[in-house]
Amino acid sequence: MKLASLRIITKDIKQSVEFYEKATGFTAQWYTEDFAELKTNTITLAIGSIRTMKMFGVEQSTEAKSHINTIIEFLVSNVDDDFERIKSLTKNIIQQPTTMPWGNRSLLFCDPDGNMINFFTPVRAEAIQKFS
Repeated sequence: MKLASLRIITKDIKQSVEFYEKATGFTAQWYTEDFAELKTNTITLAIGSIRTMKMFGVEQSTEAKSHINTIIEFLVSNVDDDFERIKSLTKNIIQQPTTMPWGNRSLLFCDPDGNMINFFTPVRAEAIQKFS
């Protein structure tokens, strides 16, 4: 089994795609006005409008979630450098770059829909080895 993609459902697809393009540096490929993908070397980040959920027979509420149950994580080369760019994209910074007990330096912030994002850089030997 291979994890192929992660899909975000949003009420404002244009805003979300623009946010992720600026946050990641990848350019989205639009397939319809309701669906786009950003392809990385390891995974595809798919972004769909709430209208796409109807294609699966699911009615999606436009109400914001009251809790966070997913963190979208990106391995980056230097989280401190990325922080300068990210803080110009969102006011919703959860945690400025901080070295975590498990050896990653992490920046936590939210996208326009409130999904939590972690940009991280391994900085301790055991974490660096894990991602080598």
